[in-house]
Amino acid sequence: MTDAELRGLLLDCLTLWGVDGRVEAAEEGLAVVVQDARFLVNRADPDLRPVRWFLQTPERAAAGRSPRAVPAIGALLAALRNALGATSGTQLRIGAR
Repeated sequence: MTDAELRGLLLDCLTLWGVDGRVEAAEEGLAVVVQDARFLVNRADPDLRPVRWFLQTPERAAAGRSPRAVPAIGALLAALRNALGATSGTQLRIGAR
């Protein structure tokens, strides 16, 4: 998955979850910015497999904790959705609004 594809996926998820935010390139990966909060998504090094992604939340960063390691894109999206306090997108949608 390229950074452009990941950015598009994250933007689609924000829309699906009803979260007003943006995704921007950061030195460490991609930043999901929602209101004043910044969530950082970056890839794990290949030698860290089965870990594939890291998610840093504002709460973890403030506590001095390392990013959360996740094994798959589905787990990354679920962790991000939960950290944002978003719903799972229970409305049926066909295409973009």
